[in-house]
Amino acid sequence: MQEKLILQSETYKSSYMGIYGQLFTTFVKIGAFTFGGGWAMISIIEKEIVDKHHWIEREEFLDLLAIAQSLPGILAVNIATSIGDRLKGMKGGIVAAAGTILPSFLIILAIAIFLTPETIKNSHVLSSIFMGIRPAVVALIIAPVITTAKAAKLKLTTIWIPAVAALVISLDMGIISNPITWIALGALGGYAHWEYTRRKLMHNS
Repeated sequence: MQEKLILQSETYKSSYMGIYGQLFTTFVKIGAFTFGGGWAMISIIEKEIVDKHHWIEREEFLDLLAIAQSLPGILAVNIATSIGDRLKGMKGGIVAAAGTILPSFLIILAIAIFLTPETIKNSHVLSSIFMGIRPAVVALIIAPVITTAKAAKLKLTTIWIPAVAALVISLDMGIISNPITWIALGALGGYAHWEYTRRKLMHNS
């Protein structure tokens, strides 16, 4: 009986530590091989979290992405923390965030020690490498935009909304070009649509 309890305890501990280990290694891999900032990470995070590990559904991933964008701070860390918290609470959020931050910290530390702007500028090899990375970064940023649009079920009647928002944000028009304004408008619009649908269903019933 005692051996059985010990075995169950070890199995539980292995499973308990396993998810944290998977979270950490997954986000370390994402952080180490992503260039171009948070948006470039989104497609890789989606493939790892949704398609490979099946930890959350795609719709829930989009909800967490919306929350991460609305919060202050770095998008990559915000989405990693949100996913970790969704899976394993605060500890999961800390582990996922640490996994995301660690590669960038080590890479920047190595660059600060061994490379200088003059070294990169004067080295044709390094300059060529960074020039080659730029198109890949653009592709990594565009990919999540397309997949997010598909998952959000945008139609010809609604695609004008993000198009107009992106255009206005890119222009210098004061508070109306502030992304926070559009986040607030989106939240209000979503609530208004939910309230309208709820009242319509109540009226029909």
